[in-house]
Amino acid sequence: MATTRQLQEFRTIADGFMPRSPGGEVPEALCEKLARAHYENFWVGSIFLPRRLRKHVFNIYAYCRVCDDLSDETGDAQLSIRLLQWWREELFACYAGRPRHPVFVALKPTIDEFELPIQPFDDLISAFLQDQRVTRYKTYEQLLGYCERSANPVGRLFLCLMGYKDEARRRLSDMTCTALQLANFWQDVSRDYAAGRVYIPQEDLLRFGYSEAELANKIVNASFRRLMRFEVDRTRELFEGGAALGGLIEGDGAADVHLFTKCGLALLNEIEKRNYDVLHRRVTLSKRRKLMLALAWAFTRLMRLGR
Repeated sequence: MATTRQLQEFRTIADGFMPRSPGGEVPEALCEKLARAHYENFWVGSIFLPRRLRKHVFNIYAYCRVCDDLSDETGDAQLSIRLLQWWREELFACYAGRPRHPVFVALKPTIDEFELPIQPFDDLISAFLQDQRVTRYKTYEQLLGYCERSANPVGRLFLCLMGYKDEARRRLSDMTCTALQLANFWQDVSRDYAAGRVYIPQEDLLRFGYSEAELANKIVNASFRRLMRFEVDRTRELFEGGAALGGLIEGDGAADVHLFTKCGLALLNEIEKRNYDVLHRRVTLSKRRKLMLALAWAFTRLMRLGR
């Protein structure tokens, strides 16, 4: 348990990662800023996000943003561990009815209104704590185990906001969220290595005859291309397997499911078009490309409604 002095120190450090306006901000406005500033694909989904859910999604994503920053932006694994443990204490205090940090002040009404369980929030912290201790994964199954806590909880929380808690939709959501996490890994192979992490399973490096020494030197050879093709192909299978979820979501909330899947698949296609060279330039989708995907979804929906 952190001391009162440590809590204040942690709060000061955590607040350093959060945008501020000169006059301060109300918690919900701060959460919206955090969500919009951090998630590069978020603005696409928010175009269609039901207004009644918008602030609640912002609140959840703001929580994720702080977790992410406390994990990756300190430059000190031990400090990150202490900060994440403090953030977990703030989470428990929130669920005990004593929210203190502005993010939790905004999040508490969302938790209460939708009866959100604590486990997905705590699983995210657990995953970020793991990032401080584990920098390599021997097998694909171990990597999937990490994704179960680093990505899947967000989808499950979103389903709760939409009023769904059944296992069938959760399975499809898990496939989509895991695929999004993996796509991000393949997009950021070079960045992650610079941060000391390799998410490509060690068994796959061995299978395709590609070494970490080659990765350190950003060597893109036939072995690397075959390796990345393998990772991209099975990630695409996860996206395709989870794509049915969009058809099981009623109302405008379905747009977010469809668009995250579409954007994820488009990102994989861009990696393929670059002949799997993700080491020399980060593969991204332009805002124009994401907007076109959003408009295409909207047009298709309108056509179906007009039948």
